[in-house]
Amino acid sequence: MAARLALSRTLRWFCSALLLAGALLGSLHADWDFSLISQRATALYGPLGEGQQRIDAWQHLLATQKQVPEREQLKVVNLFFNKNVRYVEDIDLWGQVDYWETPIQALWKGAGDCEDYAIAKYFSLRHLGVSSDKLRITYVKALRQNRAHMVLTYYSSADAMPLVLDSLEDTIRPASERTDLLPVYSFNAEGLWLPGAKGNKRVGDTKRLSRWQDVLKKMQAEGFPVETTN
Repeated sequence: MAARLALSRTLRWFCSALLLAGALLGSLHADWDFSLISQRATALYGPLGEGQQRIDAWQHLLATQKQVPEREQLKVVNLFFNKNVRYVEDIDLWGQVDYWETPIQALWKGAGDCEDYAIAKYFSLRHLGVSSDKLRITYVKALRQNRAHMVLTYYSSADAMPLVLDSLEDTIRPASERTDLLPVYSFNAEGLWLPGAKGNKRVGDTKRLSRWQDVLKKMQAEGFPVETTN
């Protein structure tokens, strides 16, 4: 039973993450009206409280980091979400076994689990101008914790050793130094990759995945100019 539940959770992560990464293509560089976003979030979730300060800080980060080198953007974004979002299991935070937050929800709550950090970092770096082919949300097994985990990985070039942006630590290190993480698969807006002896191998694309449209609908309801792709 435990093995079946673990496999089921893995498949849910797989399908939902693929859709999210693919559907963001082409809209993340549009201007984000944070006044509208805050108004919509308040209408949806109620008073934002301290969450408004975190959202304002995120807006400031995005406004001030567009012209800095990508490596600096990685550091700033990684540290921001690691410091402003505390780790809480979905069942405790949302009463659901697996719940995907928007960045606004993560900052409103000031809490989330591993995929919520990766999603928020992905959104932020794409909005700052980092191309999707440099970013992959990566599903791994965290060996020390003996559990499934999500990180964001950054490739300076197609064959480069990726850098790991992780909620478990603030320091961004090459994947070769993260022997505590066992990669299972990774994905971005263009497709899905599986690890192999000769490097990652692309095994599919993200077209026609529609089961997790609710993630994008939540963002659209919050005022983000998110558009789905065909």
